[in-house]
Amino acid sequence: MTTVCVCDDSPLAREALRRAVATVPGVTRVTVASSGEEVLARYTAESPDLVLVDLRMPGIGGVEATRRLVATHPGAVVVVLTMAEDHDGVARAVAYGARGYLRKDATREEVAATLAQVLVGAPPAARPMRRMPDAGGPPALTERELQVLTGMSRGRSNAEIGRELYLSEDTVKTHARRLFRKMGAADRAHAVAVGFRWGLLR
Repeated sequence: MTTVCVCDDSPLAREALRRAVATVPGVTRVTVASSGEEVLARYTAESPDLVLVDLRMPGIGGVEATRRLVATHPGAVVVVLTMAEDHDGVARAVAYGARGYLRKDATREEVAATLAQVLVGAPPAARPMRRMPDAGGPPALTERELQVLTGMSRGRSNAEIGRELYLSEDTVKTHARRLFRKMGAADRAHAVAVGFRWGLLR
């Protein structure tokens, strides 16, 4: 039996996600919070199995809420919510202990797969949530791959990274594919998050 807290300052987004989560088999209770301050205040009393928290909120946003939750409650399971590929926000939240991120427009099937993955384990084929590997050390990236990853962490496009490194955009894409494979990353935001967690990025 699983309890989930959905934290989002948008009433529409909050209710839509609450309904999606409530349909997941095994979920017995879904509570909602409208701010980072509220979820922090209620966590001790409610102790949900999973907290879904919006990255961008007024006051205490998802990154700071994640930092405080995990620092105070090391067993807290947090997944951040984002409408776009917020590389910086996702990377910082993961560095503070978030298990990964989920797009706010995820389908009910994706929400269900995310809950299964983070709480009870799921086969690799059903993993829409971008998350960190649970074990192992940092991969051996080449100097060029690390330069490309660093450019990604700064929000640079492939073309911009290519201009900075005097490489063609296709060459940058090749390095990106290789580093994604080495890091087990699904996309740029995931790779950046992994890079911060493993200390490859500062």
